[in-house]
Amino acid sequence: MPDTATLDRLSPLFERFRVRASLFHSGPLCGVTHFDAQPGRGFLHVMRNGEMEIRHRADAGLVERVVVSEPSLVFYPRPLAHDFHNAPAEGADFVCATLDFEAGEAHPLVQALPPLVLLPLAQVEGIAATLALLFAEAERVRCGQRLLADRLFEVLLLQLLRWMLDQRDAALPVGLLRGLADPRLARALTALHASPGAGWTLQGMAAVAGMSRSRFAVAFRDAVGQTPADYLAQWRMSIARGELRAGKPVKLLAAELGYANASALSRLFAQWHGGLSPRAWLQRR
Repeated sequence: MPDTATLDRLSPLFERFRVRASLFHSGPLCGVTHFDAQPGRGFLHVMRNGEMEIRHRADAGLVERVVVSEPSLVFYPRPLAHDFHNAPAEGADFVCATLDFEAGEAHPLVQALPPLVLLPLAQVEGIAATLALLFAEAERVRCGQRLLADRLFEVLLLQLLRWMLDQRDAALPVGLLRGLADPRLARALTALHASPGAGWTLQGMAAVAGMSRSRFAVAFRDAVGQTPADYLAQWRMSIARGELRAGKPVKLLAAELGYANASALSRLFAQWHGGLSPRAWLQRR
């Protein structure tokens, strides 16, 4: 069985649920800059020089005042209003991008991440070359500059997530990311993500993980926060929502997701969506 050094834990996620980065600022920030919360939108800021103060609203569930005194990544996976306070003399250099996650806050990784990831650049191995190219593109206007900068932000996000998964001693929150950081559970989760329509059973998932059925069930629930069956159903429903929005018929979707027929998928879909059938859910959206 592959170990986590050779197992691609992120590609199946981002192939199903993409993220689009959009550069919107490069250069110094002066005074107070406000970043508003918008549905489905996160932020990725990179501070290369200087220092700043981040402020959150009292009801945001985060520390209200955070001082950043060294070059850092500031990542908000979910919509959350925040302010940057910079004195003009500090001349801090930034690049900032919005992150629009397909499926919004229902994106599996968005749900698994903490509301704020703040990391000194020196701690995150492997991003130096990406940052050098990103700042070079952000500082000079050339053909394709904006498109290339956007793609580099997406590369930076993947590198950040890869680094987080590889931190064996990191206190990751209960959820998908913690499951993917476990070498045994990662094998099962990656297989589920790659083949959601397979006839998965608890025994089959445990076999992929190389564990007994009982040990796998307990370890999965402790790490991911759900039973394997519930997680599989949620993963399939996440795919179903995206495919329905794209216009795929329920009959075809049912076959791809491993359901006997359209009625079986519709019944389960209604259980997960407050009694709404796929058609009613689409009409409401």
